[in-house]
Amino acid sequence: MAEQNLRCSGCGIQVQTEKSEELGYAPEAALKRDPLLCQRCFRIKHYNEMSSVTPDQDEFLKILSGIGGTDALIVHIVDLFDFEGSLIGGLHRFVGSNPVVLVVNKIDLLPKAINTNRILNWVQRMAKENGLKTAEIVLCSAKKNIGFDRVVEAVARHRKDKDVYVVGATNVGKSTLINRLIRDYSDLEAELTVSPYPGTTLDLVQIPLDDGRFIIDTPGIVYKHRLTELIDKKDMQTLLPDKPIKPAVYQLNEQQTLYFGALARFDFVQGARQSFTCYVSNAVPIHRTKLERADELYAAHKGEMLAPPHKDRLELLPPLVKHAFRIPKGSLSDILISGLGWIAINSDAGAQVVVHAPKGVKVAVRSSLI
Repeated sequence: MAEQNLRCSGCGIQVQTEKSEELGYAPEAALKRDPLLCQRCFRIKHYNEMSSVTPDQDEFLKILSGIGGTDALIVHIVDLFDFEGSLIGGLHRFVGSNPVVLVVNKIDLLPKAINTNRILNWVQRMAKENGLKTAEIVLCSAKKNIGFDRVVEAVARHRKDKDVYVVGATNVGKSTLINRLIRDYSDLEAELTVSPYPGTTLDLVQIPLDDGRFIIDTPGIVYKHRLTELIDKKDMQTLLPDKPIKPAVYQLNEQQTLYFGALARFDFVQGARQSFTCYVSNAVPIHRTKLERADELYAAHKGEMLAPPHKDRLELLPPLVKHAFRIPKGSLSDILISGLGWIAINSDAGAQVVVHAPKGVKVAVRSSLI
């Protein structure tokens, strides 16, 4: 039975004490705790352990489409490390004419010497290309507390006595940002459950502001085109960078291949000898081989020398499929593998490349970020 109006202060779901395998379950004894947490949030918070219960995509879209009928400010959080993969496609269809502040999180992962104005210009260009109209764009790192004051100022500037809806894909740092807002703007004792696992916020969580309005945290949208949604949670720590990325530069001749564990592969098929820079988590091993040996190497060593994923977890990964690209002369491009990172093509001499990524994972060419 759903307990009368009792909600988990971590994820916002209505608490029930009957079915342990369903969302919102908490044992009777937990109802006396303050703050009240459902079993799933309790485990994430105290044991960093993820339960297998997650809500479905239709629920997310239903919640999102309700925002269009309100008069509110929308804060859309994206992950700079997976910009295209974490951007909500067609956001304006859902939020109507409400203004959107685009918060670009995880700038702390970029190498130290990067010029932030260049990043901002790049984000403006990409937002425009993706049809997203923004009232303002703010770069920040929720984890390292960089640029967060600018996020707070932007929200205050555009809110004008409205509620604030915070939207984003899973794993973009939404709960971390909202916990900062709670600490700065609200007397609430509880914080949202922060976890490195997808789909942590399950229902609308309303956080009262001092002026009687609310910050409304929505569930993270689970995008299956991101590699982070497909792998086992044990491999998540390897895939998600937690400190600035050390770019790995490779001088390649044509007919050479790079493996990223067993997660993806990059073939330089044709072109003049040139350099490629890999921006992936420092924990993901990169292995170079000849293209003619690549299939044989994968068959013999996936899950062992080529890992993650470990061989026990390989079956979770869909088969690798090919994406062929011709990079024209005179262009500086990145190839993004959503959830893994990107490969910068440093020469403007042109190249033919093939990326092998798990079926369904988004692979795209874009103008160079760095």
